Amino acid sequence: MIKKLLIFTLVIFTFTSCVSSKLHKELEGKYTTLKNDYDDLNANSDGVLNDKNNLENQLDELQSAYDATVLERDQLQQETTVLQKKYDTLNDSYTALEQNSSKAIADNVQKNRELLAQLEAKEQALAAENNRLLKLEADMQERSQHIAELEGLIASKDQAMRDLKNAISSALTAFEGKGLTIEQRNGKVYVSMENKLLFKSGSWAIGSEGRTAIEQLGAVLGDNPDIAVLIEGHTDNDPFSSGGQIANNWDLSTKRATAIVQILSENSAINPESLTAAGRGEFAPIASNETTTGKAKNRRIEVVLTPKLDEISKLLNND
Repeated sequence: MIKKLLIFTLVIFTFTSCVSSKLHKELEGKYTTLKNDYDDLNANSDGVLNDKNNLENQLDELQSAYDATVLERDQLQQETTVLQKKYDTLNDSYTALEQNSSKAIADNVQKNRELLAQLEAKEQALAAENNRLLKLEADMQERSQHIAELEGLIASKDQAMRDLKNAISSALTAFEGKGLTIEQRNGKVYVSMENKLLFKSGSWAIGSEGRTAIEQLGAVLGDNPDIAVLIEGHTDNDPFSSGGQIANNWDLSTKRATAIVQILSENSAINPESLTAAGRGEFAPIASNETTTGKAKNRRIEVVLTPKLDEISKLLNND
């Protein structure tokens, strides 16, 4: 376009040499106008070129941004696809787990109910056991109290028997060394008197010295009414052969025991119900019958003194 304008200008210039000055002026005016138009166009062309370059740069930037965005989108698409697969897998797992959990929950509920029933049964059994233990504890306390009372009574009886033994020992001091022994064992007091202190051989009649010993013993027993008195007659194993009123050793031992009871019953302080006579014959020896000394020991009267256990029996019966 610019080349065409130049050629046109030269033609006009050449032609002006042949035309009139008026025409020449008109042509110069047109030339000037064209020249201005050309300059404007040239300026506009530079602006358009700059705009074009700017637009091309912007286009390149946009293309780069577009390409980067497409790449990022593709990556996001891939990640989305992976995440979708993971989500689908997790969702399937969750659905399966939810189904299984529902069954597990139902099973657990049933187990919990069974355990609760067992627990309630155990609690009831425990409560019953606690009640039984409380009852046993009360019974134990009651029995402990009874035992304490029994122990107190037994201790009191033992002390009373010791006091009785000491009283008898004091009362019969004059007969020591004459076949008299006094001992306490198994809660009882045993007063043993050999026949040489009481009777002549083969007789159940008590001599004066023996009567004195029995009466002094009776004085002590009269002061202790809560004592049961058992009088046992004993012999050696020599057979009794004198005939008459004595049949045998058993008969003789019984008559001798009865003779002691008769003297004791003369003491009004002694309750006859507390007295018992028994003959043992030769069947409860305390020494060998093979020697004279042993036979003498076996021929004896034993007075067995026992505390009355009415209070103890009452406590035991209350149990």
